[in-house]
Amino acid sequence: MNRKHYLLLTPGPLTTTQSVKEVMLQDWCTWDDEYNSLVQKIRERLISLAVQPEKREWYTSVLMQGSGTFTVESVIGSVIPNDGKLLVCINGAYGERIAQMANILGIQVVVNKTDEREPIHINEIEEALKEHQDITHVAIVHCETTTGILNPVQEVCELAKAYNKVTIVDAMSSFGGIEIDMEAWNIDFLISSANKCIQGIPGFGFVIARRNELEKCQRRARSLSLDLYDQWETMENQNGKWRFTSPTHVVRAFYQALLELEEEGGVQARQRRYTNNQRTLVKRMSELGFYPLLQDKYQSPIITSFCYPDESFEFAAFYQMLKKQGFVIYPGKISQVDTFRIGTIGDVYEEDMKQLLNAIQEGKAENVM
Repeated sequence: MNRKHYLLLTPGPLTTTQSVKEVMLQDWCTWDDEYNSLVQKIRERLISLAVQPEKREWYTSVLMQGSGTFTVESVIGSVIPNDGKLLVCINGAYGERIAQMANILGIQVVVNKTDEREPIHINEIEEALKEHQDITHVAIVHCETTTGILNPVQEVCELAKAYNKVTIVDAMSSFGGIEIDMEAWNIDFLISSANKCIQGIPGFGFVIARRNELEKCQRRARSLSLDLYDQWETMENQNGKWRFTSPTHVVRAFYQALLELEEEGGVQARQRRYTNNQRTLVKRMSELGFYPLLQDKYQSPIITSFCYPDESFEFAAFYQMLKKQGFVIYPGKISQVDTFRIGTIGDVYEEDMKQLLNAIQEGKAENVM
């Protein structure tokens, strides 16, 4: 391979373009109007990716320092009132994490658990809503990267709205790589991160919110630094200013990544590329004896879980063999079945998939796994 470093085949952080990396070579002042105007442009572009033009005035966006988990916690801790109750739809580690956050924050929680290999069951969510009529908010993960499964977010949020609930969607690993229409899907709060499908680098997350719902959140926050409303109000009233020191280089890189998303043809074009990557991967992997964990109808184009081919398979040796060839993959994350995971997002193309698959074929022939 012609790379000086390995290719990240993970669900984020992921491999970024050279041009995204290069814009970080300049320093920025957090108080400068030019920088804060950049933040405002990012906020506007995020809304345009999530909402049709005629509905955009109903929505707003806010950036939050830290990892994607920090941003999820800012929503859970700032949006749900003291007398609120959260229903969490769980079929993987990231749904579990939302429930854990709520428990630590002292929020009443109802959990609905589905097998990790299956999408969230709509009928079970309705049963929970009927049984616990004091539920105020419903949270669901769109792409649960524990396995790579896509959950029926649109159907769950439509159901939640029929019961007059506020909807929270963790779209951490899907936003920017899978088309989402917040208004059509009945999403009130959508959460994602800079270092996922928009192909920026780690350092902040963001929330796109229905404006009238976010306006209700003043003085609800259970944390100073993770006060989503206060962060939003500051950005609204002070031309994109962050309350505390912002990750300036990451912000500039993210703006460049947004421009490159537009140049590629937008979310639809990026989804096509990711889908092609994933299908190329699965087809050849199956031929090599590595079968996907999930049924194809449940599979996202973001990351794919593969079952171990046999009892003699050693993931550590497999991982090191691929890393030497310039590829880094993910271990498995579920307990019922031995798996490993390969991501197909980032600055990654069909030719990269083919090179990976050639390396796997050679490793198998040499019995290095």
